Amino acid sequence: MIKYMELTEQDRKDFLRFQRNEITESLVYERLASIEKDESNRKTLRLIAAEERSHYHILKKYTGQDVAPSRKRLVRFYLLARILGITFAIKLMESGEENAHNNYDKYTYLPDLQELAQEEKVHEGKLIALINEERLDYMGSVVLGLNDALVEFTGALAGFTLALSDSKLIALTGSITGIAAALSMASSEYLSTKSEGGEGKKPAKAAIYTGIAYLITVVALVTPFILISNVIAALGVMLFMALTIIALFNYYYAVARGESFRKRFTEMAVLSFSVAAISFLIGYALKTFTGIDA
Repeated sequence: MIKYMELTEQDRKDFLRFQRNEITESLVYERLASIEKDESNRKTLRLIAAEERSHYHILKKYTGQDVAPSRKRLVRFYLLARILGITFAIKLMESGEENAHNNYDKYTYLPDLQELAQEEKVHEGKLIALINEERLDYMGSVVLGLNDALVEFTGALAGFTLALSDSKLIALTGSITGIAAALSMASSEYLSTKSEGGEGKKPAKAAIYTGIAYLITVVALVTPFILISNVIAALGVMLFMALTIIALFNYYYAVARGESFRKRFTEMAVLSFSVAAISFLIGYALKTFTGIDA
């Protein structure tokens, strides 16, 4: 077996970095297991934590020293799990597992590290099937609320901007329209989920997720018109807010579901901004042809 003093200086630095990653991830998985309510999920997390710790000790045979975990990374993933859900935190960890597998693959002359690489591959499969989290069960309802609010409400506010030409009036009209639309969407989701059997989803919860997602979007998009008197400037800030919401949500969705962020973000952004542009032109046309100057 290659001993630690026979490693090149670069290999030694790399192995110490691998050690730090392994012990950090072991502690992260232990922390996640401590907040996971499902017994099966908890056991799997602790199994992976034990494997990560064994990887640490294998690497220690080559470096001959202990390495402290990254407290910053440990706290980061624990807080992410608390705030955004254990699935989101685990999927980010999964990307780290892939990096570890690639790191170990190049050491083909070390059987121990090839075994580590194989175990890292297995981790990905375990993690994909690991979590059954309620918030992801209702992700479709959140998508419905956000998509509808971003497409319809962005368009409505853009249309109101030229049709009304008063930021406070736009904010008032938009708020009334948005709240009514949120209640309507929540009711529709309740009836839809109930008629379809819900696939394990509760109609009332599905309606709440849809309504809340819609209302949060309404508040974010109306706020610029409350704070900014210049309607064109308010419109610009509103569109920026819409783009930010689209980016944040689709990043979360892409990580949690393992889908392409770029594809989802582009589709949603193009759709929302296209409707906003068309509505803006419609508002301008109606104002011109009717001669009404609010």
